[in-house]
Amino acid sequence: MSRWIKWLLLINLAVIAVLVFAFPQLMVSPGKLQSAHAAIGDNCFACHLPLRGASADKCMACHRPADIGRLTTTGVPIANGTPFHQALVRQDCTACHREHADRLMPVKGTLVRFDHSMLRETQAADCRSCHKAPDTRVHRGVTAQCSQCHATKAWEPASFDHSHLDATQLAACSSCHKAPGDRLHASFGDIGCSQCHGTKAWQPASFDHDRYFPLVGEHRATCATCHPRNDTSRYTCYGCHAHTPANIREEHLEEGIRNFEDCVRCHGPRARSESKGRWHDGNDDD
Repeated sequence: MSRWIKWLLLINLAVIAVLVFAFPQLMVSPGKLQSAHAAIGDNCFACHLPLRGASADKCMACHRPADIGRLTTTGVPIANGTPFHQALVRQDCTACHREHADRLMPVKGTLVRFDHSMLRETQAADCRSCHKAPDTRVHRGVTAQCSQCHATKAWEPASFDHSHLDATQLAACSSCHKAPGDRLHASFGDIGCSQCHGTKAWQPASFDHDRYFPLVGEHRATCATCHPRNDTSRYTCYGCHAHTPANIREEHLEEGIRNFEDCVRCHGPRARSESKGRWHDGNDDD
């Protein structure tokens, strides 16, 4: 390499070094500062140490840990503040705060992540000291601590144990869950979800056929005979009985019967036929 090329490289490096220290916000800044620190945007060394990055000590020169959440840096009281910094086991501002809005992936706010392990044990166990309890239907009936369902990594997903609910809330499933809108569930009326379902999971569920539709005689068939594709949320009688939807509609309307979609409501092993004065055995085709 010739002497001139070496000198040229050295001059370029020197110019770059001067520019880095003279205009750091243009040469090395990852992006604009958050609005709260916009006033010191041209003074990188207000927060950074040369070649060592941001310093928590420099942060605490303006933000006294004892006042964070209580007073602003100018001494003005903060309304509805949350002073939890005083309970941190170490004062490491950069562990949670990010002040530069990345040029490629902008972020909102300064608190981009929080490690709950930085809290003292007594503070970490008392979620309400920092968080407001959710005002939702399910949370109103819960007497358990937040940590019994939620983790500190994220609020969701959460594990839920119905034993945390009081007896009144536990018995009223509809206070938290919307009733299924299919024909099968609509025909049960208000019998209580716990008759078939447990609290561990919605499925599998137990169904007492003898209570709602005893499978006697010809009805002792496979599930798919009445429930196409084993879809127990609906049923059909047309698989065995010589009916057609059009004929059923015509015959029932002639009798003034408009609710004829649910056959077992009137026809079935235990359904009384008012028109014929006898009990149906489930095998007649009329």
